[in-house]
Amino acid sequence: MDLHCYPIEDSNKIFQSVVNAIDIQNRFQFRRFVSTLKFPDIRGGINASDESTPSAEPTGKWWRHLVAGGTAGVISRTVTAPLDRVKVFVQVQTCNQKMLECFNGMIKEGGFRSLWRGNGMNVLKIGPESAIKFATYEQFKRFIKGDSKENLTVYERFIAGALAGAISQSSIYPFEVLKTRLALRKTGQYSSMVDAAIKIYKREGFHSFYRGYLPNILGIIPYAGIELAMYETLKKKYLMSAHSSKEEPNVYILLACSGASCTLGLLCTYPLALIKTKLQAKTTKPSAVSMTEVIKEVIRTAGVRGLYRGLTPNLIKVIPSVCIGFVVYEYSSRLLGVRMT
Repeated sequence: MDLHCYPIEDSNKIFQSVVNAIDIQNRFQFRRFVSTLKFPDIRGGINASDESTPSAEPTGKWWRHLVAGGTAGVISRTVTAPLDRVKVFVQVQTCNQKMLECFNGMIKEGGFRSLWRGNGMNVLKIGPESAIKFATYEQFKRFIKGDSKENLTVYERFIAGALAGAISQSSIYPFEVLKTRLALRKTGQYSSMVDAAIKIYKREGFHSFYRGYLPNILGIIPYAGIELAMYETLKKKYLMSAHSSKEEPNVYILLACSGASCTLGLLCTYPLALIKTKLQAKTTKPSAVSMTEVIKEVIRTAGVRGLYRGLTPNLIKVIPSVCIGFVVYEYSSRLLGVRMT
């Protein structure tokens, strides 16, 4: 276009129109370019276009937490079943038999297979318990968080974990009593889980299936709260650290986080777990024995240290079980397309 063939006023108008057209086109292209970029948000997130922003985990996937939790519980408890039986024997014995002596005594009494005696009940108990615990924990966290964009505090995670632990334990507690009885039974005493349940019911009544419930629930509330809250807190601290360059922690980090959280929770609540097991093992009428009587009996016969009898085999059993459970849960969750929020 030759502007010299037009008057000066018209040439200026034409020139300005061309500049404006070019400017509009450039701005349009610039906005399209910017819309594809991701910028760090001051709250630690990412600003992106709608197409590239990852959506939150759908609430309809809650059942996948059930599956992942149940799988974790079954695998972890089966692997550590011999250690669980040794722990129960050490807790309820009246003599000061060492862990290795209990282990050898069980093999002599029933053979190597007896180390897994009662594991069928273990699996029936821990599968639903673990599934309910993880699923309800996630649901309680969603309820507590609501519409807030902030991360949950460690105290809020503790509350969610404590409530999840109380619900999961209450729902399967009769299986806990049956598991203890089957682990302590002599060869031929019970032919099956159903046979054990029938004989206990006829001899001791229905209330015997809730023997030791009070110390159990008093212990599981802080234990589950500490275990779940500390595990997630430690894992998130690792992910936020400068040393973490991966989206998901590897198996060693998961083992370290779960081992530390489990140990802390167990040390804080072990005496109540011991009293619960002693109450479950008694074969008298439930009304004849109380929690305070058992505590006094333990202190009278073994002192305050007696409240921690069996702690070593319990740590040896529980730590691997919890670690395996958390690792299996994390990897099962990833395969199912869910995660701990």
